[in-house]
Amino acid sequence: MKLSTFGMIICLTGSLSLPMAPAAADEAAELQQLKKEVESLKAGQRAIREEVKAIKSLLSAQRQRRSPIRDVNVTMKVADDPYKGRTDAQITMVEFSDFQCPFCSRHTSSVLPQLEKNYIDTGRVRYVLRDFPLSFHKQAPKAHEAAHCAGEQDKYWQMHARLFANQKALHLDKLPKHAEAAGVADLASFQACLDSGKYGERIKRSLADGSRLGIRGTPSFAIGTTGSDGEVTALKIVRGAQGYDVFQKVIDDLLAAGDAGEKAAPKGGEG
Repeated sequence: MKLSTFGMIICLTGSLSLPMAPAAADEAAELQQLKKEVESLKAGQRAIREEVKAIKSLLSAQRQRRSPIRDVNVTMKVADDPYKGRTDAQITMVEFSDFQCPFCSRHTSSVLPQLEKNYIDTGRVRYVLRDFPLSFHKQAPKAHEAAHCAGEQDKYWQMHARLFANQKALHLDKLPKHAEAAGVADLASFQACLDSGKYGERIKRSLADGSRLGIRGTPSFAIGTTGSDGEVTALKIVRGAQGYDVFQKVIDDLLAAGDAGEKAAPKGGEG
């Protein structure tokens, strides 16, 4: 029996559609698998982001908890630097300071007087000032030079106090007026000293010494035992304008360690 044209088309179409069904199913399965893999990757990325966030949070917390005190063992010369106290004091405390730094000013007005009363004036601590003008404090370098020029007339610490009390008026033309207020008598000599820039190299050396100690900001303090020939062996670095109690503990611990060492040392007999 002959098939009609319509019947033949139906038969042909049916015969062609049968092999395509499995292929379409496979494609659908592959597409579904790809979707699952994409979702898995997205989930993995979300997990990684959460882990990174947690790590950042942990690091931030660690930075906040990081002690402002760290151990060092570095010897440096401070014989030519301005100081308060006795040169043979058991402990030397070196401040790296910047006359334009508000935190340095706060330390000078609030903590230094307590250190003077309890340690410097009692002969147990020598307090040394080193120059560390920060690069973004444009008026600080000349202010530090001015303090040393005043020091030539024995008015360093008076100028030190005056500059910190007038941090917003440290322009070059103001410095002679501050020197006069600090008690500098020979203003012509002071001006000649300031114009010469003779203390510029000293300030650069001080910056280099601070950098070798790992100091990046002000105020920072190197505290250690007093040696001979104006040396100090720094054993502790204290970062920032800390409270008096922080310095008190560091100094007392170093004093106690020194006393214990002296008691433990064998005494020599007569030959």
